[in-house]
Amino acid sequence: MAGTLHIEPDDNPRMGEKVQAWFALTSRGGAIIPLSKCDCQLSVYALPRAQEDQPILNPILQAVNVGKYQEIPGALITFPQTGSYELKIRGTANNGANFPDFNLTYTINVLP
Repeated sequence: MAGTLHIEPDDNPRMGEKVQAWFALTSRGGAIIPLSKCDCQLSVYALPRAQEDQPILNPILQAVNVGKYQEIPGALITFPQTGSYELKIRGTANNGANFPDFNLTYTINVLP
């Protein structure tokens, strides 16, 4: 399982501005995993954080189309302050899909 995160525009989110984040998830062999085949959840944490800290945001994932990636998980996110954040996407296969459960994390720096 692999995943690529992109945040529009240019992976440079700014504090207080709504941005589109999307995840190109691929299974072993390179097959793209659409949101309809994944029970996926997204959590956003402020950094630094302790293991027991709760997420500051739980954006709702929606299927988005981006170039060759069709119906992949995406979400609108508004980061409340400048600084570093951790985005954690986790998922399990559904609707007949066959891939292992996963947890992927990404660190994002938010500009003023």
